[in-house]
Amino acid sequence: MLKICVIGLGYVGLPICLKLAKNFRTIGYDINSKRITSLKKGVDFNDEFKKEEIKKRNLTFSSKSEDVKKCNFYIICVPTPITLSKKPELKYIDKTFKLLSLILKKGDIIVLESTVYPGVTKIFTDKLEKKTKLLHNHDFSVCYSPERINPGDKERNLNSINKIVAYEGENIEVKKLLINVYKKISKNLIFSKNIKEAETAKGIENIQRDLNIALFNEILIICNKLKLNFNEVVRLASTKWNFINFSPGLVGGHCLPVDPYYLTYIAKKRGYKSKVTLSGRDVNDYMKKHVINFANFVIRSSRIEKNKIRICVIGLTYKYGVADTRNSQKIDILKYFKRKFKNTKGFDPFLKKTDNLKNHELKKYNFFIFLSKGPKFKKIADLVDKKKVIDPFFYYSN
Repeated sequence: MLKICVIGLGYVGLPICLKLAKNFRTIGYDINSKRITSLKKGVDFNDEFKKEEIKKRNLTFSSKSEDVKKCNFYIICVPTPITLSKKPELKYIDKTFKLLSLILKKGDIIVLESTVYPGVTKIFTDKLEKKTKLLHNHDFSVCYSPERINPGDKERNLNSINKIVAYEGENIEVKKLLINVYKKISKNLIFSKNIKEAETAKGIENIQRDLNIALFNEILIICNKLKLNFNEVVRLASTKWNFINFSPGLVGGHCLPVDPYYLTYIAKKRGYKSKVTLSGRDVNDYMKKHVINFANFVIRSSRIEKNKIRICVIGLTYKYGVADTRNSQKIDILKYFKRKFKNTKGFDPFLKKTDNLKNHELKKYNFFIFLSKGPKFKKIADLVDKKKVIDPFFYYSN
């Protein structure tokens, strides 16, 4: 009987776990015992799912490795961050494969979903073969299916997105099992017989977006320097049939600030130093400084005494609609203004740690620094005096 274990219950693993539990006996495993305790109570502290969605009959949450032994189909959704020196950090994948090496049985299937550089799946598959003495694509199978979860996106969810599944073996029964499982996750499956190519495809998806946002960030800066209306420039350019429109902004989260370093790392190992891939990183990392400089200029121009300045920084999570603050430059900006002006407050309705911002409080602030774009923030922008709006990305000011 098929029994599935989803390893890693973050923004990627939990949605997959909940989907599969509708059709299969499923264990959701995470080393974070607080996360497990919370999920057992039906509470998702990422605020992605409600209690009734989490309480599934076929679903067990566990942080005990002995529970993982009971399974025969493993989906790995652990984080793949970068080190302080911006090199790939694979320790969570390493720990997962070490755990699996102790319990792997003939017939088991492993699917890696974490974003990696080309060749990582093979590296850990080879280690697994060596430790277990079992033969890959004969005794067990390791596949790759890059995650495409977009937190906060209600339209492009697991039901509607295309899902890549890479399997290099020839076993028809294994392929049937993969289809059987992944058809319950996503209706649109794209199969590949080359895992390295699937790993690379995942990397360039996020690199392309990072570069496009960086381009618009740079155009924004240039328009500011030339005293041009950025929104009008983009509106006019958008009338050309093949113009692709992006919004400028602060890039954060687990993917875009990280993934370019994975591909350039392995490229450098093979003797090629990237010329384009990381250029977007330089621009997007700079935008925190741009926002601070922009806001300081507006504040200085007001000539309000420093001790009387009251600031509300709006939009703190890495993007609108999620509670995730990983790699959020917005948090750094809030900290900067809190240090500089003692009467500074941060607000984000998606972040439980911030206080509510009531309508009657709006008058007490001199400035509202808008760092994110979305309906809830537009409502605030519409309520306050436009002279108080500091809008570095021109989301609401024109």
